[in-house]
Amino acid sequence: MTINQAFELLKRAGGIRAARIITDELGNLSWFRAHIIAHRLRRGVPVAKIIHRKWFYGLEFYTNRKTLDPRPDTETLVESVISDKWTAPRVLDLGTGTGCIIAAIVKNIDSATGIGFDISRGALRVARRNIKKLGLRNQINIKHGSFANPKLSRKKFDIIVSNPPYIAIGDTRVNDGAKYDPKIALYAKRRGMAAYEQIASNAKNWITGDGKLYIEIGAGGEVSVRKIFESREWQFVRANKDLAGLTRVLVFGG
Repeated sequence: MTINQAFELLKRAGGIRAARIITDELGNLSWFRAHIIAHRLRRGVPVAKIIHRKWFYGLEFYTNRKTLDPRPDTETLVESVISDKWTAPRVLDLGTGTGCIIAAIVKNIDSATGIGFDISRGALRVARRNIKKLGLRNQINIKHGSFANPKLSRKKFDIIVSNPPYIAIGDTRVNDGAKYDPKIALYAKRRGMAAYEQIASNAKNWITGDGKLYIEIGAGGEVSVRKIFESREWQFVRANKDLAGLTRVLVFGG
């Protein structure tokens, strides 16, 4: 394989930006290195897992196998929050992963601050790295905690946001690239509803009186997730669709 062939393969798999990053950082890309990269791409390894970078809402994030790669669908979650035109809100991100959601929100809302929680120590290291790189350490704190117990004491938040795991254990309708993501970020018990149940049961303790909860859902999950939240006395506000026209975000008031 020639260098040009490797570059073209990278370009097709991950776009011109990803291809240029790899070739720029490696300088004169050796045949051996080009071959290894091409082999990993052909095996289905996502480009982000090779270059350890992913762009999300106009920002660049470090990612690795300890975190779910930021996905374009999740930009709908960020857009849903920003469209409500908050003023200096406090934001809580449950299951922060790379930190991409809370970082994008804080970057785009004046005087926003917040806390991102994750149960994975590996994900916390990634999130802290990204928050530092983006210059947001004074606005965002990254902490260890779970959906059920994020250790918030008596703090209240105007915005609660989450992209929880929502794939049912055993569901085979998952693309090959997902096998390189951590299972804890993808799969949930109770037919994929366990994380929603935990959040719906506990998040009222953390939200202000006029606050809103924004949560991502999988395709076809609207009815089930609404039922979970409404049965716990959350007030449904609206649903937002992604670019494919699928309902991707549900918004609730406390």
